[in-house]
Amino acid sequence: MNETGFRIIEELPSADFIFDAFGENLEELFSNCAKACFFAMTDSDGVEPSSDFHFEVEGETSDDLLYSFISELIFLKDSESIFLSEFDIEIDKAGKSLKAVVRGEKIDYNKHVIKTDVKAATYHDLHIRDDNGRFMVRMILDL
Repeated sequence: MNETGFRIIEELPSADFIFDAFGENLEELFSNCAKACFFAMTDSDGVEPSSDFHFEVEGETSDDLLYSFISELIFLKDSESIFLSEFDIEIDKAGKSLKAVVRGEKIDYNKHVIKTDVKAATYHDLHIRDDNGRFMVRMILDL
């Protein structure tokens, strides 16, 4: 794991982007998943948090909520042509709905490093685990 709260899984043969994310709570876990998602696409350190985007998503379970959250981030990336670098998340106590304020800027091919394009989140093996108050999830993104 690196200081960003996620670890890229490269030892598995896959054309997808696979990572493990960690957090002391669900908000931190979701934020680290978002950071990993955009790490796959660009050098996030070069993305200025100059524009705010607000949204809410829901899910039947925390797993569904994470899937919906990452899917909304990918939709925002595609519809607004933006890279995101900051993620403020508030999850309800039941873990079934969240409010997010995310920040980033328009994609600039002269400024940003372009790594790959994330097309979608997947449900494959998606299961948030709580290990004595430390949350972990393995997530697979379709490239």
